[in-house]
Amino acid sequence: MTKKLLKVALVQHTCSDKRDNNLAQSEKGIREAARQGAQLVLLPELHTSLYFCQTENADNFDLAESIPGPTSETLGKLASELNIVIVGSVFERRAAGIYHNTAVVLDSDGKLAGTYRKMHIPDDPGYYEKFYFTPGDQGFVPIDTSVGRLGVLVCWDQWYPEAARLMALHGADILLYPTAIGWDPKDNDAEHNRQQDSWRTIQRAHAIANGMPVVSCNRTGFESDPSHPDNGIQFWGSSFIAGPQGEILAQAPDNEEKVLVAELDMARAENVRRIWPFFRDRRIENYQDLTKRYGK
Repeated sequence: MTKKLLKVALVQHTCSDKRDNNLAQSEKGIREAARQGAQLVLLPELHTSLYFCQTENADNFDLAESIPGPTSETLGKLASELNIVIVGSVFERRAAGIYHNTAVVLDSDGKLAGTYRKMHIPDDPGYYEKFYFTPGDQGFVPIDTSVGRLGVLVCWDQWYPEAARLMALHGADILLYPTAIGWDPKDNDAEHNRQQDSWRTIQRAHAIANGMPVVSCNRTGFESDPSHPDNGIQFWGSSFIAGPQGEILAQAPDNEEKVLVAELDMARAENVRRIWPFFRDRRIENYQDLTKRYGK
């Protein structure tokens, strides 16, 4: 089978409370990725602000914006200038009282190719996202672009095999996860290692189970908790690009800003599916209980 090469990149960076500075960081990384030949660039989750979900504060809704809006328009102009596809992340104001955590996909002509609203919304200490985000209502539908069909999911979605599988069944060529995840500094190193290894393993498993590449872009750096300044999240970076058998093709460090680029042979996914035909052997007639909350 003839190789079909796609050069992908991710931009792992820190974030501050200065929106313009954050967008400038993203743009700097995107331009560097394009200079290295990237055709598709992924940014971290909510990359235009601090991760404000550490506390429940209604004033943070002022950070939300429309789509199309300032961030999507800025990224669209950059995509058109550089002739690349960009996947960014927006705190979307859909209407008063309806806000989403939304990925935006800007095609190489600068047009908005599509959006994905985060479906799985966490509510844990330091991650109070249910206060801010309405669950997505678009389903798990890939977005068509000039470089292929993108299965875009967001952060907490990455723990759910159902989401990855549905994107694959709807014809996605690649899975992309903009992410904001990190450690509680109060946990010990052993717990840090277990959490990070679990995060990496579950996403590699999605690549293996669906025979497709996975690109996961996390933020890095420490962000304090506004309500308890001595506490906060140490975002663990470690963004990576994996092939269709879960093999790590490139990985960023946990504590540095990094533009990571790797070349994918998109034809390999079909070869992998030929030797590991998981889709062929699915017993779909026996999976009804997957639609139940629990088996009993």
